Amino acid sequence: MRAIGVYLRGLTLFVAGIVVGIAMIPPSAAQDSGKGGLRLNHVGIAVKDFQESLNFYTKVMGFRVAYALPSPDGKPTTTFLQISRDTFLEMAPATANLPAGITHIGVLTDDANASVTQLRQAGATVPDVRSGGGTGSRLSNVMDPEGIRLELVEQPAGSLMRKAMESWK
Repeated sequence: MRAIGVYLRGLTLFVAGIVVGIAMIPPSAAQDSGKGGLRLNHVGIAVKDFQESLNFYTKVMGFRVAYALPSPDGKPTTTFLQISRDTFLEMAPATANLPAGITHIGVLTDDANASVTQLRQAGATVPDVRSGGGTGSRLSNVMDPEGIRLELVEQPAGSLMRKAMESWK
């Protein structure tokens, strides 16, 4: 009987620790790297059949279209699908210059200029922050040693992605 009591007391303390941890630690803290708050935001992909892929990600996977960038000719264009509050899939049609596959990894930062400065100090070659055009984002890019493009992205108030994040239910 004593062994069962010790086991139950240990189990109770374990469960209590999990409950307290969940209640006290914000969800975003799990992704905070300590490097200026850099965290995974999106993955960019190029697809051969845009409509087939859009149907797959919305109807099969259940992702919602957060927003699409306008195309003057009415053809499919870059579309952001929301997976969770802060996680997106950026999908664009494949072209001769943009082959099908993963195109980049989006890394969210609260301050793009500070992140660029920090990365430069650590030895990375990073261009200055630029406007993301009509999206309202602030962007820069850094290449990893394997040539994978990491897109640093800040989503200020009013940006399309920030609006999607804030409307997440």
